Amino acid sequence: MSELFQVDAFTEIPFHGNPAAVCVLDETRDSDWMQALAMEMNLSETAFLRSRESGYDLRWFTPTTEVNLCGHATLASAHVLRTHTRIAGDTIRFFTRSGVLLARFNDLGIELDFPADPVVASAPEADLVGILGQPIVATAQGREDWLVELASEHAIAQCRPDMTRLAALPARGLIITARGSSDADFVSRFFAPAAGIDEDPVTGSAHCSLACYWSARLGKPVMQARQLSARGGRLQVRLDGDRVYLIGKAVTILQGTLAV
Repeated sequence: MSELFQVDAFTEIPFHGNPAAVCVLDETRDSDWMQALAMEMNLSETAFLRSRESGYDLRWFTPTTEVNLCGHATLASAHVLRTHTRIAGDTIRFFTRSGVLLARFNDLGIELDFPADPVVASAPEADLVGILGQPIVATAQGREDWLVELASEHAIAQCRPDMTRLAALPARGLIITARGSSDADFVSRFFAPAAGIDEDPVTGSAHCSLACYWSARLGKPVMQARQLSARGGRLQVRLDGDRVYLIGKAVTILQGTLAV
């Protein structure tokens, strides 16, 4: 039978960070089955692992759609494989829609090796100021998401977007960000109502763009990041050429076996 876990990622504290379901498949399942289970779990992401030669196939589903890249569910998957299946070695290779991704275990936690997603400065969508209810400092666009810089950490925390209008934007989601206070180089939040996620608690894939954006502004490759969702989360990001390295920790909340 397939094993199922719920893991809080990018945190060491239960009920913080970003929860993900991780299903370790014992047989091949089709996309409709995976989507149905993701809808049943009703978390921002459900990851599906299937063992293969030299690594694992990994797919990610929101309650409504399959996505190309997900950081916190990849971190959760690596945590499950190391903690519960007791795999050997310090590196896991995942075969995904975004190519081969690596997870490495070190003294700081789990390091994810992801493709960078550089952003290009662009004129804001006409509705953005109205959607966010906040003055905008700068806007940029990555492969799938809009990135908007606001004036302060306080502005990020207080932002209450209009989700209906946000869902109509031609993008997977919207990252809002600002310079951080003493305990973080930058802060952010992430919204993706069009993908079935009004607000994602801690978003690894968004940091593939945030690392590029803030490294250029701050003049440093290694940065501490904090996501200001209600659950909150922390991670270290490092930009190295066309790769972004995300380091975080995770904690298991539930463990069971699927009855179907």
